[in-house]
Amino acid sequence: MPTRKKRRITAEDLYRFQLIADCRISPDGRHVVFCIQRVDKKTEKKYSNLWIAPTDRGRARQFTYGDQADSQPRWSPDGSEIAFVSNRSNEKQPQVCIIPFHGGEARPLTDLKGEIAAFEWSPDGKQLVCQFRKKDKEAIEREEDEQKKKLGVVSRHITRVFYKLDGSGFLPQDRWHIWTINARTGRARQLTDSDVYDEWEPQWSPDGKEIVFCSNHSDDPDLDPDAIDLFVISAEGGDPRKIETPVGPKGSPTFSPDGKWLAYFGQEGKGQWWKNTGLWAVPADGSGEAQNLTEKFDFDVSSVTINDLPGHLPMTPPTWSKDGSRLYFQVSQHGNTVLRSVALDGDERSLQTVIGDKGGVGSFSFDQEQSRLAYFHANMTDLGQVWVQDLATGRSRKLTHVNENLLRARDLGEIEEVWFKGAADNDLQGWILKPPDFDEAKKYPSILEIHGGPQVQYGNFFMHEFYYLAAHGYVVHFCNPRGGQGYGEEHTKAIWNNWGTADYDDLMAWVDFVQQKPYIDPERMGVTGGSYGGYMTNWIIGQTDRFQAAVTQRSVSNLISMYGSSDFNWSFQIELGDEPPWENLENYWRQSPLKYIGNAKTPTLVIHSERDLRCDMEQGEQVFVALKKLGVDTEMVRFPDEPHGLSRGGRTDRRIERLSHILRWFDRYLGEDDGITRI
Repeated sequence: MPTRKKRRITAEDLYRFQLIADCRISPDGRHVVFCIQRVDKKTEKKYSNLWIAPTDRGRARQFTYGDQADSQPRWSPDGSEIAFVSNRSNEKQPQVCIIPFHGGEARPLTDLKGEIAAFEWSPDGKQLVCQFRKKDKEAIEREEDEQKKKLGVVSRHITRVFYKLDGSGFLPQDRWHIWTINARTGRARQLTDSDVYDEWEPQWSPDGKEIVFCSNHSDDPDLDPDAIDLFVISAEGGDPRKIETPVGPKGSPTFSPDGKWLAYFGQEGKGQWWKNTGLWAVPADGSGEAQNLTEKFDFDVSSVTINDLPGHLPMTPPTWSKDGSRLYFQVSQHGNTVLRSVALDGDERSLQTVIGDKGGVGSFSFDQEQSRLAYFHANMTDLGQVWVQDLATGRSRKLTHVNENLLRARDLGEIEEVWFKGAADNDLQGWILKPPDFDEAKKYPSILEIHGGPQVQYGNFFMHEFYYLAAHGYVVHFCNPRGGQGYGEEHTKAIWNNWGTADYDDLMAWVDFVQQKPYIDPERMGVTGGSYGGYMTNWIIGQTDRFQAAVTQRSVSNLISMYGSSDFNWSFQIELGDEPPWENLENYWRQSPLKYIGNAKTPTLVIHSERDLRCDMEQGEQVFVALKKLGVDTEMVRFPDEPHGLSRGGRTDRRIERLSHILRWFDRYLGEDDGITRI
């Protein structure tokens, strides 16, 4: 019987993919709950439901049903119930719901008006602690009054400098605060309150008497964003006490099993974002100094390996061993996000790799006895599955098989990982994706993809866009130049207050390396990237004409105007010598691609989202207008109602439209009659 020929990946496959998120193992270790998100093509809405997978035998089964968004499942301490967030009762107002594990309907627990973020069960299962932000009174009145709803917002009174956030829009007047919720009655009680401070990431002490959280208590947190501290408050309320720690950004605090220690992720110092994030531990009673347990290792405690489905791996808070002697945490290094552990004393010899497979470890959790570990893992050819590891043997077993049939029928092409020398004789890592049915004797057009950030990394993580372009006959190549994370502090620091220098040099060294391949056509080379990758695309077309086509996406072009238009507005100055533009205008202009746009000759497509609050629409507009004035072939494609992250989380029809425009542009300048059916 003849073998059925595999199809190439398509843009429409975005409707077919299902995405797993947030896996949590039950206290007895027998089941894992997780979410699966799907897209409804007719309505363009994304829905998610809870699923259950047994850790011994049996197949995963759907646990909640309906066209809603169920997320953040959390087992009760005795495993009898699962709390989760759902918008099943009101599409625009999610609530915390509880469902019995052994049968019964989900019931809404809360009746809150606002945003629910992190929440956790108390150790005795009687309460939940929640990070919650109230909706503005005026917004509630508009929702309840048809005439006010019809008239809309009359005005916005802005008093804080960080007043908007990409993907969220204008922020409400109230701040994030810590609340407790009775697990039976749903009665919510606010523990913290301030018009100036936010509190976030609450976690219970093991005896349930206290809650630790993060907050910035500087005079104006928006003007001193790295002044973050740990605080502990009684579960009954009252004044919180600050835990003395080194100054600097920090997050995800957790108590040790005996309540004597707090672990957290953080950096020491303000405005030094090039530093590795470390795993820290500090006595919970404030009796000793905090210690960076990973300082001796030149790696970043993070989950910054990126992809476009859905864009990143979630960061799980530091997790203690049952006896409190070790801590488990994620590390992003050399194109992977792995799971490691280290002893509380930080001894170098105690460092262990728990999950080190190529790819990315996302959310993870242990059962009560820590005999089993459930975790999410994805790689270059798998969007991600739920796995369970037997801690005694170290053996892992896959519990889900989501998207496997679909991908088994797709020819993704071949991918090659390489190490090469950068411009400063530095070691760099890159990947070359060859099209399906690759013929070594042919000459292929190629596309350089540049990641955003810049403090992230490409790696062994599924990129639909790359496979889509390869499916249409392109060699797609990408690397991790200096400025990103995953290769040590010096690698990241190399472009601090020096964008467009070492990063550009490394990218050109990578292109030189790829261009020497016998199958690369040097007359048909393209370049694209988004966000910081868009910045580099803009930079490249002003520095060289070696590329025959470019697509700049959600880009940065003018760091001077970026200063006030981005949701991060003034804080970009921290990376630019920590001086505002009126004190050092030339430094901003020196590092702005628009300064060099007059050299551009490369036909360039400009793609931008109209609700991009990170890189405002004006950044893309400046490039488009400049290229038009210069007589360089250019077009602009704008996406209404979409934020900065269109490529990974936007409405699916718009994501498909975006891909079609990218392909159309490259086909115009790089394509030829090569027998590839272009769709």
